[in-house]
Amino acid sequence: MDAFYASVEQRDAPELRGRPVAVGYAAARGVVAAASYEARTFGVRSALPSVTALRRCPELVFVAPRFDVYKAVSQQIHAIFADYTELIQPLSLDEAYLDVTANRRGIATAWATAKEIRARILAETGLTASAGVSYNKFLAKLASDQRKPNGQFAVTPEMGAAWVETLPVKRFHGVGPVTAAKMKRLGIETGADLRAKSLDFLRMHFGSSAEWYHAIARGEDDRPVNPSRERKSSGSETTFDRDLTEPVEIEAGVLRMADEVWDWCDKAQAFGRTVTVKVKFADFRQITRSKSFAGVVRTQDLLRTASRELIGLVLPPEKGIRLVGVTVSNFADAGEAGEALPLFGTGETA
Repeated sequence: MDAFYASVEQRDAPELRGRPVAVGYAAARGVVAAASYEARTFGVRSALPSVTALRRCPELVFVAPRFDVYKAVSQQIHAIFADYTELIQPLSLDEAYLDVTANRRGIATAWATAKEIRARILAETGLTASAGVSYNKFLAKLASDQRKPNGQFAVTPEMGAAWVETLPVKRFHGVGPVTAAKMKRLGIETGADLRAKSLDFLRMHFGSSAEWYHAIARGEDDRPVNPSRERKSSGSETTFDRDLTEPVEIEAGVLRMADEVWDWCDKAQAFGRTVTVKVKFADFRQITRSKSFAGVVRTQDLLRTASRELIGLVLPPEKGIRLVGVTVSNFADAGEAGEALPLFGTGETA
């Protein structure tokens, strides 16, 4: 979908159409959840601090998110997808992979299928979508961004490998900003640069990701569209209105996040063995502390206890804390309960 959250807000409030819109809150510690295309021309993007967004675009209009509405619209869109294939792998509320090989509706080409789906989405929701059509997921994902908004692009088997060589590696799925910066230091800025590196070179510098980078530089991706892809974690985080230094306030924030995560786990009846607490300091340095159980965390009290113990490892803080989060991962059978927790892990990023 094109600027999904913001487009829903502009659809439902005609006075917002044509104006730069950000979904989120204009509070001092707020963050942009989504931005309309009008806002993007000013450099406003998702995850941008609200104060920075307003500095870039003083005319920016903030709209509080309505996730219940976005979810309902997403369900409408997925109902359209289901008329064309059973093989639908959601990535988020506004994005999915579809495998239309079986050609349920007897449409001549995948290109025509994508065009019809986009037309139906517009007719039934009033929103525009863009599509990427290709012979594997990696290329389809890249292609879906090529003609945004409200367009589509196809990458054929004949052009796939050569097309990838022309692209900057920072556009590749699986190459985030940190990895892209590392690749640039190694002289890798385009798909052609990446393809020129040997597998041994990539293993030396990128470890277990080397095979993936080696394959995508050649336009290769054998992953199937998996409609039953299991969720691997559940997490929640919050940014405080001010940097916190008092342990009791920080712990209270962590426990609120643990309770939110537990609500999801309990409703979904999905339970994990690993609890992770995330902390972001005032200087944006980020750390994590994790604890793994022998069995799943099956009670709210146990999740709260583990979260409290983990945040206790960094209290009192060396400097103010702006954000905390809690995640449960390593899902397993709920019957495997665990109380003894011998394993700890740590992580840190700038």
